[in-house]
Amino acid sequence: MEKWFNVGKVVNTHGVKGEARVVSRTDFADERYLPGNKLYLFMPDAKEPIELTVASHRTHKSFNLLTFEGLNNMNDIEKMKGGILKIPETQLSELEEDEFYYHEIIGCLVKTVNGEEVGEIKEILSPGANDVWVITGKKGKDILIPYIEQVVKEVDIDEKTIIIEPMEGLLS
Repeated sequence: MEKWFNVGKVVNTHGVKGEARVVSRTDFADERYLPGNKLYLFMPDAKEPIELTVASHRTHKSFNLLTFEGLNNMNDIEKMKGGILKIPETQLSELEEDEFYYHEIIGCLVKTVNGEEVGEIKEILSPGANDVWVITGKKGKDILIPYIEQVVKEVDIDEKTIIIEPMEGLLS
């Protein structure tokens, strides 16, 4: 069964010439939305995704504006509102060393260098210079782990484990 990854959501039309206003969910917008690339539109009530070919891409304010081959007016895009744009796993890019996709990190078990189990990563926040991994701790309280060299010592995606060296006060 093919795995799909969310790259954006069609939230509205833009103008009358068939531009879709997209809230992007990818770190690689310039790569994902390159003219000629295939995206797949998943509509809430549809059984199958609709294959779309990107015709153009530009940014406007905090949105990505896309046009698709064969869809040239606002009415074509109006029907797409609320749809999720996805790519299949086969379109994922190779990442640099020490870079990971969110889906690879979420669900990993975090342990300290001393072997103490901290919890499982449930969410990733991207507030600024580095990502922050959110773990539900043993007491039910969220623990925030910054993805920085001083804290994250080892990431094993295959074993779904992460070893950290917590800074003072991080786990209390």
